[in-house]
Amino acid sequence: MTPFPGGVGISGLRVYDWPTVDGLCGGSPHVHLTCAECYYVIGGQGSVQTLTRRGFASTPLREGTVAWFTPGTIHRLVNDGDLRIIVVMQNSGLPEAGDAVFTFPPSVLADSANYSAHAQAGDEESARRRRDLALEGFLELRGRVVAGDHAALDDFYRSAVRLKQDALDAWEQRWREGARAAAELTGEHLDRLRDGDIGHLAEADIHVMRAEGPQRLGMCGRLDVHDPGEGRSPHD
Repeated sequence: MTPFPGGVGISGLRVYDWPTVDGLCGGSPHVHLTCAECYYVIGGQGSVQTLTRRGFASTPLREGTVAWFTPGTIHRLVNDGDLRIIVVMQNSGLPEAGDAVFTFPPSVLADSANYSAHAQAGDEESARRRRDLALEGFLELRGRVVAGDHAALDDFYRSAVRLKQDALDAWEQRWREGARAAAELTGEHLDRLRDGDIGHLAEADIHVMRAEGPQRLGMCGRLDVHDPGEGRSPHD
């Protein structure tokens, strides 16, 4: 297995152009509990709406924009026209492999089975329903936070953590085998270089990752997923 440099993950994203109840087009609002995420805009235009203890913000996205946010930042992508993004994620793509909680209404978040049933998206219709339900909860939460009710945000975080409690061990394993292992390998290389050891340089190669088949219906749009474990050398 050849991880992407630094133990990160990448995806190509075409943000949904489906209209919503507030007149905007875009994806499902959600949060990541342990991973940062970065957007590099490669085409189109739109914005990312965010909700934190600092309040609500809307950041314009245009070709060439790089925007990134830390864990706990609730975010919603808005598509004003053919918005296309390269998404860079911590921990070998964990944000698309479990570290995400939709901003469903509190009644849905309170029950793990109910949450799981609404979080599935096997086709476009179910992905739209999921997005609309997440937007319903997001708009309610945004209104309360803007009004100064930060307890509502804390309540959402606590519900999100409860929903993901059983996944934390698997997340830790992904981190240990990905980002942590990559950082430790750099330390080993530095030690070797201090000793004049060029052994790891003799293993130099180029690796190419290709998208895995058809686009997937993701949280915010249609994904071209690049598996960090699927990098292959042209010499293989």
